[in-house]
Amino acid sequence: MRNLGALLAVPVLAVGALVATASLSHGGRAEAAGCNAYTIHDERREGGVCCFPDHFHSGVSSSESSRGRAVAEAVKAWEDFTWFEYGGAYGHWSLAHSKSVSCSNSGGWKCTVEARPCHRG
Repeated sequence: MRNLGALLAVPVLAVGALVATASLSHGGRAEAAGCNAYTIHDERREGGVCCFPDHFHSGVSSSESSRGRAVAEAVKAWEDFTWFEYGGAYGHWSLAHSKSVSCSNSGGWKCTVEARPCHRG
């Protein structure tokens, strides 16, 4: 019976941790805009998706034989990183906003893409 207090404290601590986690994982501004914040970044609804308003990621290609291949490789690098960083919902270039693509050809095409990650909210 001496450990009864300790045993009762475990469920209380677990419930407290769940409540704290839930409040941290849903930002007030994101929730108000109808977006579920899955990350520490703020989100806002834009054109039917939830986006980071000011947080960008980039992807870079290696040297490729064509501009199209270099862009495709840079986009894949962007998707792979955002997928890894925030989960599958964010890893879609097609949903990203504020996209930019810059390429150069100096013995092979190299491209850099940049965009703000978004997801269907």
